[in-house]
Amino acid sequence: MRSDEEYMREAIELAKIAASLGETPVGAVVVKKSTGEIVGRGFNRRETAKSPLAHAEIIALDEASKTLGGWRVLGCDLFVTLEPCPMCAGAIINSRIERVVYGASDHKAGSVESVQKMFELGYNHKPEAVSGVLEGECAALLSDFFRELRQTKKNKPDSAE
Repeated sequence: MRSDEEYMREAIELAKIAASLGETPVGAVVVKKSTGEIVGRGFNRRETAKSPLAHAEIIALDEASKTLGGWRVLGCDLFVTLEPCPMCAGAIINSRIERVVYGASDHKAGSVESVQKMFELGYNHKPEAVSGVLEGECAALLSDFFRELRQTKKNKPDSAE
């Protein structure tokens, strides 16, 4: 079985793909605990898919459910580079993921520990949460991406001229 850090590195590689497409660099993998097999992969595609639903976690959960043959993603862990938002936290609860391992906290929309603690509310399923795995590397991907985006916008000539 691989370590949490090794699975997070898989998610980081997916986040890098997202960044190369101009998407916010977030990547996610779903791992079947009994075998260690990655059964779902996803990276942010909101811009390219033109969909508010195209978050890394949603895509990875959808692939995992198709791989496993049902909407319950039982016996699985989710590894994601950024703390899940409310939509993704809800999907995680509904899919019955056992454990969520994330890298960087999201102080604006994080719904596992930062802004709210959805896994502690009275829902019928309560995933375990592990935060801070390869946090520095995950946070750097995001801060580098947004710094480059701001610089590109700053250097772009105004089209109105």
